[in-house]
Amino acid sequence: MNRNKPKYNQIIEAAVEVIAENGYHASRVSNIAKKAGVADGTIYLYFKNKEDILISVFEEKMGQFIGRIAEGISEKQGADEKLLTLIELHFRQLTENHYLAIVTQLELRQSKQDLRLEINRVLKPYLGVIDEIIREGIESNLFRDDLNVRLVRQMVFGTLDEVVTNWVMKERRYSLMEQASDVHALLTRGLLVS
Repeated sequence: MNRNKPKYNQIIEAAVEVIAENGYHASRVSNIAKKAGVADGTIYLYFKNKEDILISVFEEKMGQFIGRIAEGISEKQGADEKLLTLIELHFRQLTENHYLAIVTQLELRQSKQDLRLEINRVLKPYLGVIDEIIREGIESNLFRDDLNVRLVRQMVFGTLDEVVTNWVMKERRYSLMEQASDVHALLTRGLLVS
């Protein structure tokens, strides 16, 4: 399967929209095909089944997500500035694509366990970026040296995840981007050397 073709990307974009609008379980492959402007059978040239579509959506979108964050933090100096950039880019990317925000925050949680394990595999590089920022902060004596990196990563990711989920559940009635500096301040107060 060649996943670099324009039709593959059309199907991925259509899948995000259809799943966001209807929920994963109520979405049919035929709905995705119609939204993508392709025949139903064309879907199976690129994907094995609906579950493969959801995993591919997450792989593609998370890959782009991680790429933008890695690029954004590479231009920053210091762990504190990198963490703020990560938070801002996390929020910005989901603000820019509310369909993706719905899929990542609501639909992926309702998936079967084997699907969640596959999604966790895709998520590992993002968690690695958070780990690197925390370690850099410790090594530069900006962050406390007694921090448990894994626990801090869970707290950072969990906080971002919960803030975005609340924003999605409240139907985006407020600016997610305006939350970034407050979230950063709350997180770093527990990390900084006093």
